[in-house]
Amino acid sequence: MPRVLSDERRDLVKAIGDFCNRECGTKEQRDKLTDNGQEQHNQQLYEKMAALGWLGIAVPEEYGGAGRGMVDLCLFLQETAYGRAPIGGFGPTVIAAAGYEKYGTPEQKRVVLSGVAEGRVEAVSMSEPGAGSDVGALTCRGERTTGGYLINGQKTWCSNAHFADHILLVARTERTESKHQGLTQFMVPTGVEGLRISGIRTMGGKEVNDLYFTDCFLPDSAVVGTPGQAWTQLMAGLNLERMALAALMLGVAKRAFEETLTYVRQREQFGRPIGSFQVLKHRIADMATELECAQLLLDGVAAAIEAEPDRMFAREASMAKLKCTELAKHVTLEGMQMLGGYGYATEYGMEALLRQTVVSTVYGGTSEIQRDIIGKTYGL
Repeated sequence: MPRVLSDERRDLVKAIGDFCNRECGTKEQRDKLTDNGQEQHNQQLYEKMAALGWLGIAVPEEYGGAGRGMVDLCLFLQETAYGRAPIGGFGPTVIAAAGYEKYGTPEQKRVVLSGVAEGRVEAVSMSEPGAGSDVGALTCRGERTTGGYLINGQKTWCSNAHFADHILLVARTERTESKHQGLTQFMVPTGVEGLRISGIRTMGGKEVNDLYFTDCFLPDSAVVGTPGQAWTQLMAGLNLERMALAALMLGVAKRAFEETLTYVRQREQFGRPIGSFQVLKHRIADMATELECAQLLLDGVAAAIEAEPDRMFAREASMAKLKCTELAKHVTLEGMQMLGGYGYATEYGMEALLRQTVVSTVYGGTSEIQRDIIGKTYGL
């Protein structure tokens, strides 16, 4: 089904597409921008987008942004992912920025939100070696001291920390009967004394890090929101996190589908295009149908959130994240199968798209967690 977009939004989509085709439309361009696929973020390209006003699309106008809502943010995320723009820093940045916008002090908002619009990168750190899906099990601690807190402990899987300005850290500042109480968020400059950032080698290249805190002093002014209430603050930001990840992966899935479709139309075996064989034709039809369903789901949930920005759409946002990430993984795997050896070769693009998608069903809440959340909304 054709998407119903306003003229302004159609112009935005076209402008993003033209930019990506011009700046990173070829493998040679992307290899140069990403150190042959090892880097997921190119700051120079990122700042070009900032100059066009795109990075501040969801930032309030008073901080130099466009003040747009969830629909426009999802459009930007999906189209840049489809265009394969190496701006891996943007997703975690907007997730962090939303936390500062809702709970930060005036100074924190000024520094972070203005920085986002100007092309600066932010990071978020929740996971620990012993706490992933169970965020309430966090043990990295912040101990009260004169004028602030001393942070000690380890964090892991922190995207962007190696090139971000700040890390939005969640640490335990109090032990209570409820494991979800006593957590506090902090704004941590990445160059602060007592913090060591160590990259983790992954199949996706340089994107995530371990963080080691050793008597890292953070002043009271670093607290984001109310001390001990980080769990409530985190829950309020789940709509945006899940929708951002859904939009990114739907963009990747659409790119993988288009590249697969082009290949099966052109590749001939046994005297005819392989896409004309029923076994592939039906798989293409199924993927196309699923992509349309995912697009309708994403657009519908984004519009609902934009209409009621203060409401929690736990079921719907989880459905969007679950559907789009699982579909992206499926489409890239199918693409690799249909491209045969070419799908596996680094000379072509499918293997890189696959590497992008396989972790998407883990980060931001695993598919198992999303299903559990959805089930709970039905009283199960």
